[in-house]
Amino acid sequence: MKITAIRATPVNIPLVVPFFWSVGTYPGTSKVIIEVVTDAGLVGLGEAPSPSCAPIVTDAMGPRLMGADAFDIEACERLCVPDTKADANTADRTALRAFGGIEMALWDLRGKAWEQPLYKLLGGAVRTEIPFTEYFAYREQGDGVGGESTPAQVAAYCARMRELHGSTYFEGKNPPGDPQATIEVVKEVRRAVGDDALLRLDANMGFSVTAAQQVLAGIEAHDVDNFEDPVATFHEMARLRQHSRIPFSSHVPDLRLALQLGVPESIVLNLTQLGGISRTLKFVAACEEMGIDVWCYSGDSGIASAAYLHVVAATRHMHRPSQSLFRWQTDDVTAEGPFRPQSNVLPVPEGPGLGVTLSPTGLARCHERFNEQGPYDEFYNPSHPGRYARLPLC
Repeated sequence: MKITAIRATPVNIPLVVPFFWSVGTYPGTSKVIIEVVTDAGLVGLGEAPSPSCAPIVTDAMGPRLMGADAFDIEACERLCVPDTKADANTADRTALRAFGGIEMALWDLRGKAWEQPLYKLLGGAVRTEIPFTEYFAYREQGDGVGGESTPAQVAAYCARMRELHGSTYFEGKNPPGDPQATIEVVKEVRRAVGDDALLRLDANMGFSVTAAQQVLAGIEAHDVDNFEDPVATFHEMARLRQHSRIPFSSHVPDLRLALQLGVPESIVLNLTQLGGISRTLKFVAACEEMGIDVWCYSGDSGIASAAYLHVVAATRHMHRPSQSLFRWQTDDVTAEGPFRPQSNVLPVPEGPGLGVTLSPTGLARCHERFNEQGPYDEFYNPSHPGRYARLPLC
């Protein structure tokens, strides 16, 4: 099966209202939808993580892949990606992430050609329902939704999600730059969702070591499952470990340093960060051997989200709940999306490949939004418009 065309379409997928994180407001995600067309008439779907990947896919990688065997993923990678060790020393690794979106589409093609869901190609399912957390944060107000701006309001939102959707896994952002409000959010949310609920916190590197110590002391008694990126570096996390037993996680996939320092205890990935599904599975296997947990983060279209579902279904070590912005996403490029977990889980799609269908109208709508608005600016600082925030905030 030969590749005959590759399309890369930038899209904007909005949230119902923006939420506040450490260095700005987060209005939604800007992604690149990839379609790999073959001479067999099959089209594989993939997703790259940022608009900067689009010209690399269409102008550089697309021409190289014309006529390539769509089943030979290794050969396709060698056509598109320089040596990763050398590339890490000289470039920004955008090529690796861009190919990760193509590689996802090549796996989708395999499943479609062989009429099997992706998880079966990866070895079979160890679970058929995939756990995700419900998300919380301070949010802007908009048309009767959002507006949480106090710990009590965040807690009331979480309680409502438990009542309406059976959610008992929660993860959220701390109030930016406010250690005491962060402590109060954890206290109020724990009180609202009950002692049996899982509760995680994500600071996005927003605290200094001193402020993080204050937060950790204040939340220690409230059974926090994980604190993601409380500070900016693994070395600072190692200093914090002396003051708290709460596990840490990070989006930085530096396994060697994590083993050396003993922190973080978990790595949170997307499937293109390391160059695609194949490389991610190798990384997860190494983490399993070394006793470090792995889960996925959210904010993607239904294409990458479906890929998460299949990978986690087929990977025994990825048993911890992944992050989820699903409840807040208002649009999608797939006919099946946006996904909506119930009782903490989503079922694994059973159709061939990724098991999701590209919606032409959804793709056109999300692409038009990108053209009109440009890529979303998640670093917009409402307290000082025109000036970027710097970490740590306190």
